Amino acid sequence: MTQTRTALVHGVAVAGAAVARALAARGYRVLVADDAPDDAKRELAGELGTELVERPDGDAIRRLLAQVDLVSPAPGVPETHELVRAALATGVPLRTEIDLAYEWEQERPGGPRPMVGITGTDGKTTTTMLVASLLTAGGMRTAAVGNTDVPFVAALDDPDHEVDAFAVECSSFRLSWIRAFRAEAAVWLNLAPDHQNWHESMVSYEQAKANIWLHQRPTDVAVGWTGDPIVMRRLAAAPARHVTFGIADGDHRIIGDVGSDGDRRRFARAAGEYASVASLRRRFPHDVTNALAAAAACIESGLVAPERIDDGLAAFRVPPHRIEPVGELDGVTWYNDSKATSPHAALTAIRSFDSQVLIAGGRNKDLDLSSLASESARIRTVVAIGESAADVVAVFQGRCPVVVAHSMAEAVDVARAAARPGDAVLLSPACASFDWYSGYPARGDDFRSLVARLVAGGTEPGGTSPAAGATT
Repeated sequence: MTQTRTALVHGVAVAGAAVARALAARGYRVLVADDAPDDAKRELAGELGTELVERPDGDAIRRLLAQVDLVSPAPGVPETHELVRAALATGVPLRTEIDLAYEWEQERPGGPRPMVGITGTDGKTTTTMLVASLLTAGGMRTAAVGNTDVPFVAALDDPDHEVDAFAVECSSFRLSWIRAFRAEAAVWLNLAPDHQNWHESMVSYEQAKANIWLHQRPTDVAVGWTGDPIVMRRLAAAPARHVTFGIADGDHRIIGDVGSDGDRRRFARAAGEYASVASLRRRFPHDVTNALAAAAACIESGLVAPERIDDGLAAFRVPPHRIEPVGELDGVTWYNDSKATSPHAALTAIRSFDSQVLIAGGRNKDLDLSSLASESARIRTVVAIGESAADVVAVFQGRCPVVVAHSMAEAVDVARAAARPGDAVLLSPACASFDWYSGYPARGDDFRSLVARLVAGGTEPGGTSPAAGATT
């Protein structure tokens, strides 16, 4: 008689709930715990025939671990969490969502479907969506999964969508404890300080990212950016075939220029040119770099023919909250870059404009914001918001005017008064959103609606932050 295995899922929001259901569907007895319990999570526990263990610590954690064969921490559960440390100390295996999905995919009756994995501090989601667009252009029904709106385990079990290939966004949270996950093509875009409130150290963060290449085979493809020395150092040790990308160098690069007759730049590799930069709807430098990464992964893995790349680039739409134009008024263009939750991401956006009013701040992720000052010459005025407003003021004081705003509506008012024709107003916070909002999409949506009201002629932007119950 086969003994029923028991799993503990800690953190049962979107990804954790999907893992819990997938484990139950595969015959596991599933225990669920959460540090931020609510009615929806209690209902999930009831659906699984158990109770939600709320905010476990100490003895409760030890009792849970004594009952289980594996622990699957949700992406929001940090390395420093008491449960994680206790599981590591007692030898209970930690399994992430993408690791479980990979393992189950190997058991698929028709054989496992190909995967392209993407990681990096910035650009993961955009590049994942680019890969999905290229795979689709190549004739493959593709699911973009992982650190997206669709958990990998949910896509495996979705009877309504036939899938030929997966584009897997791999956050450091999902890569930290992988034991098996392997992608035929695996991309590492870049590395910069981030998530230091989750990882124990920068060394731990770097190792998590490097894990995307850990289980690859010599027949696989490891893709890295020439512009990042850490990525290049790690690529040299990857067990797969090495492929590089970069605007001016790398195995996949850009040739040609922008002239009076248009954008003549082309994607190229040793075998020749294969696509036009003009196929991209938006062409900031980081857009072109992300497209190079996606093309390199899809072509070098043999999943997409080079002649299909133009079609995939043309079909691609940049996801929202990433230097998203949201309005224009009196010669000033407004951009929502709410997804920029680190200084590295914000600097990418700031460097995209010669003159701007910058709205920055929020809940800092234990990161040094001082690097933002390196681009102060591009900034007319800084509007500091959220919990880290004082830190933002300290970075820019004496370099350019800085004004503190106590709500997003006030920030929009201040930015409107400061901006001049030809400027951009850029919301690129360099911080998380959880001081005023439920997440970066809510922050970006609020900003977008305030700007829309402004452009439509409203005298007061108004808005939901932070008066709608959030604290500052």
